[in-house]
Amino acid sequence: MNRLPVLVSPYGAFANLALHVHDLTIRGHHTETLLAADEAEAITLVLGDRRTHRVSRLGRMYALSALGRLDEALVIAEELTGERTAVRGPRATDAKILADTAEVLINLGRIDDGLHYVARAMALLDVAPRKGLRYFSAMSSLGEAARGAELFELADDAMRRGLESFESPDDLYRSAAELTQAELWVEWALRLAQVGRGEEAAALIDKSVAVLEFWIDQGIDSPVGVAVLAVCHARTGRLAEALGLVAELLPRMRDAGQQHEARLLHLAHGMALRATGEWRAARREFRAGLELAVLRSQRLLFQYELAMTAVLEFPGDATQAVLESLRSHVEALWQLRLDRRTMLRQAYRRVELEAARTTADLAATSDALTGLGNRRMFDRRIDTVADGGCLLLIDVDRFKDINDHFSHGVGDRVLGEIAAVLRAHCRHDKVAIRFGGDEFALFLTTGEDQARQIAERIRRVISARDWSTVAPGLTVTLSMGLAACRSGEPGRDLYDRADARLYTAKRAGRNQLAAA
Repeated sequence: MNRLPVLVSPYGAFANLALHVHDLTIRGHHTETLLAADEAEAITLVLGDRRTHRVSRLGRMYALSALGRLDEALVIAEELTGERTAVRGPRATDAKILADTAEVLINLGRIDDGLHYVARAMALLDVAPRKGLRYFSAMSSLGEAARGAELFELADDAMRRGLESFESPDDLYRSAAELTQAELWVEWALRLAQVGRGEEAAALIDKSVAVLEFWIDQGIDSPVGVAVLAVCHARTGRLAEALGLVAELLPRMRDAGQQHEARLLHLAHGMALRATGEWRAARREFRAGLELAVLRSQRLLFQYELAMTAVLEFPGDATQAVLESLRSHVEALWQLRLDRRTMLRQAYRRVELEAARTTADLAATSDALTGLGNRRMFDRRIDTVADGGCLLLIDVDRFKDINDHFSHGVGDRVLGEIAAVLRAHCRHDKVAIRFGGDEFALFLTTGEDQARQIAERIRRVISARDWSTVAPGLTVTLSMGLAACRSGEPGRDLYDRADARLYTAKRAGRNQLAAA
């Protein structure tokens, strides 16, 4: 399968390892991809580079999907989906992971689950920045997922929008996108031909040939691009060219275990042989392709070609009846596409409603001035602090004097600046709260020693800031109280201990942390 680059979040310190994995996948060298992924993942695990490790895992998932090892691909997809909160990236990154998971689910026949993931990806992409490689890559993944569900119109639109957002001068990525779109057009054309829409099918084949020949002439190394071009040539009567491409590439793809490319080449070979009247040889190629088909739509394509070949080789009522029966089945499946479009609209609406509820809940638990959590969120969280977690209470020293001397507007700016610093020190497992006036709280899931380091770092950042840029003569310091949760301790007791230490810090002269 001709896959697209996965430019997700900053790559990490050893990004070249993962990018090599993706370059191999883009070129269709899937067996080599798995070997490269083994090396990249082993190194990045030892070095603790989670982001690069994640990107390499995505490349492995694509290669497994292309090789028909869908169950293994799904394990990785679910792993990466579960990581989204732990290694959170931009919206387009999250949308890409959702779309990749949707594709695997759809290819495994779990259409309802897959369409729900498609809807979630679409909702994220609706609000993501629409330029750059992340958006391009996410749209490409959305197109692949839609293609798996035979929602060809959505797939084509997603790939078009991805290409329109493309800003990289690197031909490798653009060629991968355009070759994937050309393969989509060919698949779409073959399905249209089965339901009697030959003119539309021919137009799509012509567009595909133009794109494929352009990039192959540019020297792009893409076995899948060559295989798709062979199908186009066989379809349009350029039989000698189709047979030449098959002879050159098919043995190599079979030996390398690249089933996707080999399956397409068997299809092209069968079509070309049938066009020359070599029925038995054509049937042999279609059966070989059928053995390599991993998806129902792929198997149906070869079954249809075998039925057509049988009618030509053994004309009569029996073979014609088989073909007509198969055509009725194909047309019924084509109509199911309309049902899937309805299912996708319903799933998208559910996602919108879920997002609206989440937004409403977030508004109810957010502080309007700083955007941090408010007292309501504090009350929710205080009784969920687990043994080993910590509560840090923070108070702005002499905040009333700041309001009285400089104005309440300056006071609000100070609170906003402090909130920004707290957010900057919050990973996914930390929650910052403004629960009244100049009082803040930070829920930490670290041990007390690390919590103390975080608190001191925040205090030093605030103390060292040049506050004269906000108001001449302004200085701001923080007093802090830290308490670690004890086993079975109620939230109220944890709060009382942290509060007592906060007042210890204030009585000791402010601008300091008091802890055990």
